[in-house]
Amino acid sequence: MKLLIVDDEVKLADALAELFRHKKHVVDVVYDGEAGFHCAQKGDYDVVILDVMLPKMNGFEVVRLLRDNQINVPVLMLTAKDDVSSRVQGLDCGADDYLTKPFAAEELMARVRALARRQTEMIFDKLTFADITLNTSNYMLYCGQKSVSLGAKEYKIMHLLLSNPAQVIGKDAIISKVWGVDCDITENNVEAYMSFLRKKLQFLCSKVTISTKRMLGYYLEEQA
Repeated sequence: MKLLIVDDEVKLADALAELFRHKKHVVDVVYDGEAGFHCAQKGDYDVVILDVMLPKMNGFEVVRLLRDNQINVPVLMLTAKDDVSSRVQGLDCGADDYLTKPFAAEELMARVRALARRQTEMIFDKLTFADITLNTSNYMLYCGQKSVSLGAKEYKIMHLLLSNPAQVIGKDAIISKVWGVDCDITENNVEAYMSFLRKKLQFLCSKVTISTKRMLGYYLEEQA
């Protein structure tokens, strides 16, 4: 798993990071809400562990902004507050789970595993954006009455883009999600597959294109 920890208690955040790294997970750590939001936008985390009381932007604001931008990464919120209203507020903002401090490390790790597993097990028969629909059972991409078959890697890339339609997804995130973190694939391979997918969208006469945000990554865009 790749995790993002957002907590301004530096010693706690670093200790949690080492705990997960010891279990062979990849972990990034930031110490304020604004940095947490910008990191979570990258789209390559399996779970975000997010404290409520943060400088610059609190955890409620971070998760609400993520959901408003259609970023669906699972979020586990941490807080020292143990009242029901805080837990309800966090869940209503879009958090997936809630854990109050102090907590047992074993429980935190179990909850993170459950969130990652739940995300993996979510299956949708169809993913739609604008005028295109991806059928997840047969790797077919549709636009109106036209359709085209996608190869395995093309399908994984399109699935990633359609699952995060408003999100710019970096090349590193695409490589890790589609080929795996230990592969020797280069950014040129990603560019080649994006070219294949763009040609298939053109064949479908779709208004959707795969746009590039320089130095950041790719996203779906509906052309007028």
